[in-house]
Amino acid sequence: MTEKFTKGETHGCIVCGRLYQMFVVTDANGKFTDAMVMSAGGRLVRNPTRPLVACEGHAGAEIEAAVARAYGSQEEDED
Repeated sequence: MTEKFTKGETHGCIVCGRLYQMFVVTDANGKFTDAMVMSAGGRLVRNPTRPLVACEGHAGAEIEAAVARAYGSQEEDED
């Protein structure tokens, strides 16, 4: 079983920058594995490599555009 570590972090909304508290889970090598938004009004933006959060009021297209602007287009992995 791999060791996992959880720590509290503050992250800004990917669209507007509003701050949210998150629990971020990493493996023993420090690689991001999962996250949970603890502040009211925020939601997790699924991303396989980094913890991202957005306000619940932002539309999906708005969030996708902000992620693409910040990190480039996210291509889906074929499993």
